[in-house]
Amino acid sequence: MGSISLTALLMLGTLANLAADEIPLSPPKHGGVYVVAHRGAHDGIPENTLPAYQKAIELGVDFVEIDVRTTKDGKFVSIHNETVDAYAGGTKGRIKDMTFEDVRALDVGSRVRPEWKGTKIPTFEEILDLCKGKVGIYLDLKEAPIEKLVPPIKERGMEHSIIWYIGGAQVPKLRKECPECIEMPDPGIETGLAALLDSVKPHVVASSWGDLSKTFVEKCHAAKAIVIVDDKGPETWKPMLEWGVDGIQTDHPADLIKLLEERGKPSAGGG
Repeated sequence: MGSISLTALLMLGTLANLAADEIPLSPPKHGGVYVVAHRGAHDGIPENTLPAYQKAIELGVDFVEIDVRTTKDGKFVSIHNETVDAYAGGTKGRIKDMTFEDVRALDVGSRVRPEWKGTKIPTFEEILDLCKGKVGIYLDLKEAPIEKLVPPIKERGMEHSIIWYIGGAQVPKLRKECPECIEMPDPGIETGLAALLDSVKPHVVASSWGDLSKTFVEKCHAAKAIVIVDDKGPETWKPMLEWGVDGIQTDHPADLIKLLEERGKPSAGGG
């Protein structure tokens, strides 16, 4: 057996204490903490696009975050905002009022950099195909029916590659449609956590920096749930790591990976 530093062992302790059959996820790649690329790695790249997700894969993140919405004619696409107003110059409208052909015709790359001219809003299926076997998906369910998203996931055998950011009330439906899928509800402020842990018993709990505390993390771990948190910039990483969070969603995945790798190295003179 290869050697491993005491620091690394301590970092992996939380996940090691949770039964593998309770949380069917691959282990984190960097320092025992999952790295989630918010809307992909979009520094100089149009967010929520295949190039942003490809860049995140190349960086070595654990998950890419996607926002799923439905077009007027029932196609699933990844775009954060309800409207396209901020993405394609001169074009306005809500995704749900536009056909897929209308959405697909948009250029969402030119506004970022000239080299991304012609970049399209991707379909859910395109993202699945890009990510399969390479990276997990943090699925933020903006506006799409669970029962219609499950079949393409099952067809690709990706039930354990996706964590679903959904409301606690939606968990029973997901479990009915896909018992193997992994739910990740967000209780909001900590006062709502106990009820969620008791009634839903989730594998993964989502949170954001503004709602997080050390006791929030401790309560989740006591209930055998891991915690993945939406950060508020790199300055929030240190306290989150000290509190024992299991994953961080960030707009700065390369910097977070670097920090976790450095944090996992043995100290000078260590064994």
